[in-house]
Amino acid sequence: MEPHDIIAEIDKLELSEKLILVEDIWDSIAKAHSKLPMPEWQKSELDKRATEFKNSNSLSSDWQSVHAKLRTVINEP
Repeated sequence: MEPHDIIAEIDKLELSEKLILVEDIWDSIAKAHSKLPMPEWQKSELDKRATEFKNSNSLSSDWQSVHAKLRTVINEP
């Protein structure tokens, strides 16, 4: 089947069916590529950032706190 044929078939689906399809595709990708290769430069950069974070005194916030703060800022006049 050609890509344009697949797209034409997808266009016929209801939104709920499209969402299920997307979920199935992601699951298939995750199963087939459970461990994607990471370039050495990227691993080094992530290691460097993790070390910097562990050694810093910066405070972190959980998502709920950040979300609440954003809602406050957005709703201010």
